[in-house]
Amino acid sequence: MRVSKFFISTLREAPSEAELSSHRLMLRAGYIRKLSSGLYTWMPLGLRVLRKVEAVVREEMNKSGGIELLMPAVQPAELWQETGRWEVFGPQMLKIKDRHDKLFCFGPTHEEVITDIARREVNSYRQLPLNFYQIQTKFRDEVRPRFGVMRAREFIMKDAYSFHSSFDSLEQTYRVMHETYSRIFTRLGLQFRAVAADTGAIGGSGSHEFHVLADSGEDALAFCPDSDYAANVELAEAVAPASPRAPATQEMQKVITPGQKSIEEVAAFFNVAAQNVLKAIAAMNHEGEFVLLLLRGDHQLNEIKTGKVLGEFRFASEDEVHRNMNCRTGYIGPVNAKVRVLADRAAAAMSDFICGANDDGFHFSGVNFGRDVQLDEANVHDLRDVVTGDASPDGKGTLELCRGIEVGHIFQLRTKYSEALQATYLDENGKSQVMEMGCYGIGVSRIVAAAIEQNFDERGITLPAAMTPFQVAIAPIGYKKNEAVRNAAEQLYADLAAAGIEVLLDDRDERPGVMFADLELIGIPHRIVIGDRGLKEGNVEYRGRRDSAAQIVPLPDVVKLVQSKL
Repeated sequence: MRVSKFFISTLREAPSEAELSSHRLMLRAGYIRKLSSGLYTWMPLGLRVLRKVEAVVREEMNKSGGIELLMPAVQPAELWQETGRWEVFGPQMLKIKDRHDKLFCFGPTHEEVITDIARREVNSYRQLPLNFYQIQTKFRDEVRPRFGVMRAREFIMKDAYSFHSSFDSLEQTYRVMHETYSRIFTRLGLQFRAVAADTGAIGGSGSHEFHVLADSGEDALAFCPDSDYAANVELAEAVAPASPRAPATQEMQKVITPGQKSIEEVAAFFNVAAQNVLKAIAAMNHEGEFVLLLLRGDHQLNEIKTGKVLGEFRFASEDEVHRNMNCRTGYIGPVNAKVRVLADRAAAAMSDFICGANDDGFHFSGVNFGRDVQLDEANVHDLRDVVTGDASPDGKGTLELCRGIEVGHIFQLRTKYSEALQATYLDENGKSQVMEMGCYGIGVSRIVAAAIEQNFDERGITLPAAMTPFQVAIAPIGYKKNEAVRNAAEQLYADLAAAGIEVLLDDRDERPGVMFADLELIGIPHRIVIGDRGLKEGNVEYRGRRDSAAQIVPLPDVVKLVQSKL
């Protein structure tokens, strides 16, 4: 490809709203252009990268037995009403009406549509298992679109859905898809980790997320370096302390603590570590019951875990706290509390701790469970986020934390959608059975941004080889002014193209500094500079995007050199 026949539009500076490195660089390199909030045009350079990601995904999906189809982006409301998700999915669904006043949505996902296909087309166990997939545009009306294509409202996704006659068959395909995803991300040159995850709004009995590891990632991941254990912090189990609760050594005392409400303030006032202060969080469950949640002061509540114990809940208002505890938030605690109390495992192991006295401006010190607070074992649960150093749930070491960008998610849906939509088949005995289902998604457009978060430097983008827009660039100095340079560049361009190499010839006749800056910014991994001085000696200059210095190469050898680098 010649630059003069292509379209490259680079920027010196990114717009001020671009926060992440990937967002800034994709705008500066001309990969994307913003149309509206959360809506982006994929420009020619960015589209080449996107298509390369799609190609790897498609090849591996086909290799794994996936069957490609393409479903409508616009979906009728009736399907979503059958599964009960029309209201449940929430305001992130873009709902629209046609000229006949019929309700539709711009599909955020396709479980309903594919299950409708299965219930119409699949009749017998002999047709199963099946694994359909598509690569298509989705729309989710994010409350706060940000980070460019990382959290856009419109995005490109590969979603696959499998149908089975047994759970064993589903588990087998689930394992195949886990391996397929691992191959996809490995081929794309990404540093990634697969972690056990919560099933969330999609539902089902089990799931794994695939995360590209990056400090800018929105998700916290827990893993054990001494084993294969890995999970999203939302799901990672915080095991109970190995040591039993220490016996009481202090008497409970009520201490005046004027204005000391936060864990940090209370710990400083008593000159103790935060782990010696009991954190009490007031919540209201879906039935309107006031509940007190207890954690160690240095731990954070895990809302997903808590929701599995308590059901749907929200944090109590100041008025609700005062009405139930007769004091303000910051002074509440479990002593003499006349409300339901749930404690985290680590909190239940505390002794001689400090907590609110349910009296404004006062705390208790020297509090102990069993003596001062009755705590039934049935009310002790895993309610917190794990932290570095926690015991690994598999018993093989301790946990460490890192951050990741979710780029893939696989689910064992079981029969959630097939039951609701009556997707059945006839088994060997002619008896009607509900299909088992799996669901497997990859954020194709998000992968591009996630890869850049892992691969950039002060000069621009340094994508892995499998994703670069072009493999090599020719930068001729004085292309239009020097016939020898122009002829050498044209011949090398033809030779590289004939060798099946994706080559970009910069024939703009720009100054060397401008050419080099553009080619480095847009992420071309190999650059060949042709200049009059070197050409007179039969040489050109080669430099890899990540190399610290260039090397002089005889012109006849340069094609073989590039082939060896690729």
